[in-house]
Amino acid sequence: MKSAVLTDQREVTVSDRERPTPGDDDVIIKIGACGVCMTDYHLYHGTFPAEFPVVPGHESAGEVVATGDGVSNFKEGDRVAVFPGIPCGECDFCKEGKQNLCENTVSMGGAGDEILDGAFAEYLRAPAQCLQDIGDLSYSAAAFAEPLACCIHGVDRADIESGDTVVIVGAGPIGLLLLQAFRTSGAGTIIVSELVDERREIATQLGADHVVDPTEGALADHADELVDRVDVAVEAVGLPATIEEAHSITSPGGTTLVFGVPPQNESIEIDPFELYYRELEMVGVFALTQNTFSRAVTLLQGDRIETEILVTDELGLDGLQTAFDQMENNEGLKKMIYPNDR
Repeated sequence: MKSAVLTDQREVTVSDRERPTPGDDDVIIKIGACGVCMTDYHLYHGTFPAEFPVVPGHESAGEVVATGDGVSNFKEGDRVAVFPGIPCGECDFCKEGKQNLCENTVSMGGAGDEILDGAFAEYLRAPAQCLQDIGDLSYSAAAFAEPLACCIHGVDRADIESGDTVVIVGAGPIGLLLLQAFRTSGAGTIIVSELVDERREIATQLGADHVVDPTEGALADHADELVDRVDVAVEAVGLPATIEEAHSITSPGGTTLVFGVPPQNESIEIDPFELYYRELEMVGVFALTQNTFSRAVTLLQGDRIETEILVTDELGLDGLQTAFDQMENNEGLKKMIYPNDR
């Protein structure tokens, strides 16, 4: 089978590999679609550690083509989305439903202490426990289940109440999914701050009440002009400066959500007295859980989340390098890889 392989930092090769066979509790999935994520980009750049060679890709969906002897809940022909982590199920975090914090997790194509080959390949081996039936949902839409589940986890962590005012810094694919996830969860006024004109336009189409250009004045000034308070400020870029900016506009009793992936070993300044006196919260968001993954599939099946507008580039396996180059230049939004014929 053909696979897009990271052979070293900033090196992608499409090569032939042996098609996997299922273990007793595994299935083999013919990949219908796999989204390119910033995690893949970080693996490509070496800012997330990985042992090369490795096949990235963890936002995937496809068709079951083989099952292990111990699999009874899936059969050949089933259409599924793939939860890309393999939690141990034994640690305290797993028992609490926090599989994203599993002490022994293994990742299929994503970041982790142990990374198995992922879904930028014609076929993927995955444990049956990691699959979610998608019915007739398109593979392209179902590939959004993983990033949407991360966004749902973020909304859960923000603990919003109906009518809360939310400001989202950054309108890339994740920022635009966060916008929709907050909207479906009852947020009131939503403001999106974004540099790129086209992304601001899409944010408006997807339900943002206000969009602002951060080059045309401080975010705090925009927020003061538009709303009385900011209950949740979401940083979806991954830069220390924008985390500080988001935190600076959070109103007393509010929450700053650190969602974007910041550089490692960086620091930001926080006034601890302000944190105490204004009862502020700063909350990190990492990955997804099996619960939020299931909920994401349900929202996608119910047409509650618009995904088609987010897909700006559709590519084969040999287009993964192009996708990374476009991401480096901030071009387009979601890049969708189709390892097999569409």
